[in-house]
Formats: sequence, C-alpha cells, structure tokens
Amino acid sequence: MIGNIIAKRAGPCKVDRPPRWEIFREGQVAEYILYEVSDGIATITLNRPDARNAQNQPFLEELNDAWERAAKDDEVRVILLQANGPHFSAGHDIVAGAIRTPEQNKIGENIPTSGTLALHNWEAKYYLGFSRRWRDIPKPSIAAVQGACIAGGLLLAWPCDLIIAAENARFSDPVVLMGIGGVEYHGHTWELGARKAKELLFTAKPINAHEAEKRGMVNRVVPTEELRSAARALALEIAQMHPHALAMAKRAVNQTLDIMGQQAALQSCFDIHQLGHNSAYVQSGQFVLAGVREIKGKV
Repeated sequence: MIGNIIAKRAGPCKVDRPPRWEIFREGQVAEYILYEVSDGIATITLNRPDARNAQNQPFLEELNDAWERAAKDDEVRVILLQANGPHFSAGHDIVAGAIRTPEQNKIGENIPTSGTLALHNWEAKYYLGFSRRWRDIPKPSIAAVQGACIAGGLLLAWPCDLIIAAENARFSDPVVLMGIGGVEYHGHTWELGARKAKELLFTAKPINAHEAEKRGMVNRVVPTEELRSAARALALEIAQMHPHALAMAKRAVNQTLDIMGQQAALQSCFDIHQLGHNSAYVQSGQFVLAGVREIKGKV
C-alpha cells in the first residue's frame, strides 16, 4: 500500500538486473520476476530492485504466474521466495501511473469499472485474492526477507509457511497515515498477537527481525550475508520429505487456523479496509487521505 516510499527515502539504487527469463504466459517475457527450479526447489525472485521491489499490476501478475507454475510442477516440492536488491519489498507502488486505475481494469463481467466498487473488486483480486491463493498452495513455501518489508510487502511474506529474516530486516504497516486501518491481507493479529498488532498499526513504526522472531512471525534470524544460503538449506531439508506428507501437514495447520476463524477474519478486515477507502473518498475525493509526499520520512 505504501508503495515506493523507501526508494524515495534512500535515494536511487543502481543494481544490475540479471537477464530476463522467458517464462509464464506463452509468448511473454517476465520483466519483474525471475524463476528457476533445481533440486526440487522453485526459486521465485522479486526483481525490481531499482524500485525496491514495489508492486505494480504487471509485477503481481508475473508473481502469481510464478506461484501457479511452481504449484503445477510435480518436480517442485518447496517454493522459495526471495528478492534482489537491498530490500524485500517497499509495498504497493502508488506513484502516479504505477498501478492501473480501476477504470482501466474490468475484472469479470457485469462489474462496474469506476468508483469505489471497482477499487474493491480490483484489490479483492490482486491483493487479498493473490495472497490467499499463495497461502493455500499445497506445497511448503519459504520467504527470505532482507531490508524493508513495508505494508504490501507483508502480503508477499505472510502467505508463506516459513519466514527467514536477515538481521537487517524490518517489518511495518504504516497505512494508518493514509487513513486506512491496515493492509488488505490483514494478518497482523494472527502473526503478532492482538496488542503488538495494535502497536504496529497505531504507531506506524517498524519492528525488527528479532522482535518479529520473538513474536512468532519469523522462524529464524540469520546474518544478512547468509540469508539466501540459510533459506536454501532449509528448503533442501524440507524437499527431502514426501510431498504428500508435506501437503497434508500444511493442510492440517492451515485448516486449524481456518477453524479458528482466520479466513473469515481476513475477509472481514478486507471489508473494513475498503470502508477506509470509502471514508477517504468522501472526505477528499481520493481513495487515501495522504500520499507518498505526506508520508515520506515518517516510516
């Protein structure tokens, strides 16, 4: 949601991008996502480091294609999500023109293409919908997180079954500054507990990797330079297990969370998020009450 704030704060990041990989939809080239399979591990790499891996619509479409490809490949037993550049993800790219407006995106038949309902439908697909889909893919997934993981970045990490964090990782959701009560996939309470979730949201301040591990949101914290090797070592260990057993183990835990109400809570909180957009629209004619310029320097 916060978008490319961290990029603006830290200045330009000159990173040589690896060659683009011809994957996903037939006849298309992936611009923002890299994909590789070896040793039973599908490695998905966020590859927009010049924008701190801020997420526009093509970015999210390519990322979802990569997840779907890994899910369908019988050779893949574990999915490893990582990011090029100093930061995991600065969140949703909300700079002008970065994400298509609702008017440019008609999702399905008989759906209005303007106004707050169109925004609801767009975010239901690309934000809540994609995160839920990745969470429920019946293969173990690991997120390797370094640097900033801001707002929409949480929507990429939280759906993963395990999170390995570099010592320099920090996690935040400062969208209260925009007049919104939290990002679209509202996992805060489940990941941190109620009081720490409220503190994270109320103050708009980040928590570091060690605090996240203490709260159970992160499985392990490793030296920053060892992040990728540590995440891959864990993926290799898990990949030795029987895929059906892994799928059943994951389903058992996820079903327990669902029985406790996680899916219903996520949907309810998404609706509350949309209420925030509607409130902002009534007050200002915009879907948020503050933009990148107003928030810059506060996160």
